[in-house]
Amino acid sequence: MANNKKKNLTPVQQEYQTFEKQRETNRPVFKNCVKAFLTGGTICLIGQGIQTFYIYNFNFTEETAGNPTIATLIFLVLLLTGFGIYDRIAQFGGAGTAVPVTGFGNAVISSAIEHRSEGLVLGVGGNMFKLAGSVLLFGTFSAFVVAIIKTIITQWGGF
Repeated sequence: MANNKKKNLTPVQQEYQTFEKQRETNRPVFKNCVKAFLTGGTICLIGQGIQTFYIYNFNFTEETAGNPTIATLIFLVLLLTGFGIYDRIAQFGGAGTAVPVTGFGNAVISSAIEHRSEGLVLGVGGNMFKLAGSVLLFGTFSAFVVAIIKTIITQWGGF
C-alpha cells in the first residue's frame, strides 16, 4: 500500500494491514504461468491434431476444418466435464484451460449439470447460459461493431 494511503488509516487499520501482509501466502506466479501455458498449449495441440485429422481423412480445407474441430473439442470437454476429469485438469492448469474454447464449453456444461435437478427447461435451459451469456452478448456485439467499421472503411475506400 502506498504511504500516502497508509497515512489516512487508523492505527488499528495499519496494524491489521501489517498483520495481513505477514500472513498472506506467497503465490507461485511464475510456476502458475508455466502450468497455464503448458495446459493451454496442450489443448491447442490436441485441437491442431483434430484439425489435421479432419483435413487428411475427410478432405476438409484448413478453412472448413475449423468448425468440426471446435465441435469435437467441445464434445470432448462435455465428456470430460461430465466425468469430473476436466475440473482436475483446470485445477492444475488454471487460466490455461479457461482461455481456449474448451473453457467456454466447460462453463456452459458445468452450469447445465449443476441445474439439471430443476428440470430441462427451467433448470438446464434457464441456467445454462448465465455465465456464458455475457460472453455471447459482448462477443456478438463486438463482431457487429467491427463488421460495421470494416464495411464503412471498405465502402469509402479506406483511410
